[in-house]
Amino acid sequence: MESDKYMTTGPVNLPPDPSRVIEGLRDTGYTFNTAIADVIDNSITHGNASKISVGIDMDLDGKILVTIADNGIGMELEKLINAMKYGSQALDDPLSLGKFGLGLKTASTAYCRRLSVLTRPKGGNEYLKAVWDLDHIAEVNAWKLLMEDPSAADLQYLNGVSEDSGTVVIWEKVDRAIKEYQSPTGSAARRALTKLKERLEFHISLVYQKYLDPNVSEWSTLSIDLNGNAIHAWDPFCTAEEDTELLAEDKQPVYDENDNSVGEFTIKAYALPNKFSFSSVEARQNARLGNSMQGFYIYRHGRLIHNGSWLGLFTQEPHGSLHRVEFCFDHNLDEAFQLDIKKSRILLNEGIASWLKNEFLPAPRRAADKKYRKGKRSEITASTAGIHDSSNSLIASRESEVSGSKVEVVDMKRGEAMVTNRYGESKIKLTISEAENPSELFVKPVESIDDGLLWEPGIIDSNKAVLINTGHIYYERVYLPNKNDGVIVQGVDSLLWALCEAEMSTINDKTQRYFRELRFEVSRVLRNLIEELPEGEIED
Repeated sequence: MESDKYMTTGPVNLPPDPSRVIEGLRDTGYTFNTAIADVIDNSITHGNASKISVGIDMDLDGKILVTIADNGIGMELEKLINAMKYGSQALDDPLSLGKFGLGLKTASTAYCRRLSVLTRPKGGNEYLKAVWDLDHIAEVNAWKLLMEDPSAADLQYLNGVSEDSGTVVIWEKVDRAIKEYQSPTGSAARRALTKLKERLEFHISLVYQKYLDPNVSEWSTLSIDLNGNAIHAWDPFCTAEEDTELLAEDKQPVYDENDNSVGEFTIKAYALPNKFSFSSVEARQNARLGNSMQGFYIYRHGRLIHNGSWLGLFTQEPHGSLHRVEFCFDHNLDEAFQLDIKKSRILLNEGIASWLKNEFLPAPRRAADKKYRKGKRSEITASTAGIHDSSNSLIASRESEVSGSKVEVVDMKRGEAMVTNRYGESKIKLTISEAENPSELFVKPVESIDDGLLWEPGIIDSNKAVLINTGHIYYERVYLPNKNDGVIVQGVDSLLWALCEAEMSTINDKTQRYFRELRFEVSRVLRNLIEELPEGEIED
């Protein structure tokens, strides 16, 4: 019987099933971008490379091939075998992000079924090649690492980067980079591959920004290309822009549970220019302003490991889109920050989180928010052009039929007018102005109204008009997102103008203040209600 193989007491040698385990390790959560970056990390920290070349190609049969080649020091046979081992022995390198000896293998096989590593050690003449082939492992059901002679194509990948030492990682049988298409070589598949390469290029330009930027002297200058095209550093803090502000900076020690210092981190808070203050349209677009790019940019030894969130300290709202924070630490704090296997997340202890939220960040957040609001005002003002034209035309065509009052200017400077309705005559205070735009005689957007009112009646060139406050949150979150929908804009404009006309048709000396109080209360209630709506982007 099968059970006779085992003893009923004592330890049992129970190795895992090779095929099942290696297939299961494909699903450790890597994205394509983080998988490529994990391989690049090895070239930098273990290979001491100064040049890395990434290739992503599709052949005539739709098969995708990925190569990551470097001009580093290469590996001798013993080191190559160790590097290919699942749970490989960590090298004595404090700069290394590897902890569990899995990165190269799990990152690669997350997207391919055949991983090859070709290397040539510095000062050596021999090329070495080791291969993990998942299909071969399934066939023999054993952890069999293949040692092969390199092909002419393999040598070409490596020699294209270095004629001396170096390493190239090759992904074949790539089955997860893009989804399966009915035609593997059709236009849809090729467009998907193009998008994949575009996203990877940006990811590399962000993650290795401090290495790719020759102006950052703290780190060794590194060159990376994708299919022969050089990748340039992307600076999330737009430090070359004149209107970028360094709002605060600090250096803080970190202590363990016994109050012993284990290291320190540096932090800088920036406010980017608002969209109207960039040096050019291209610079503004390159800044990638938006919810997903605000928050912390966390670097370990100059390598970005996390970005695009506030680590649970704050929610991501559009008014924080100009606020980005640089957070830098070194290997001494790996344990303190609980760096994860994919190098994509850290956990802040309660003390640091509290210091950030309550002491360091409040003032920078207020400054960045103020800058955003200023830019938003300019954006809203620019977006109001022509938005109420159709409403003005509609009201002009029907005003005489629905009017129940007559209003005449008494003193323009003092804002006094005489209103005549079925209750008699009353002198009232109104905003009186001359038309700046001939199409705005009945509905006019204004930058502000006293007491934060959404609307108030006014007179424009002797016409009874409604003035609408573009600074009220209702205008920003209801009007502007629907500015191209004439029915919605006309509907709200007509309602507000009708309220003003109803006020003029029933007002008297005793009721004047009550109407203003009504407008104040309605504006207050709307402000509180509309805060629950998302703060959308305004189309250019």
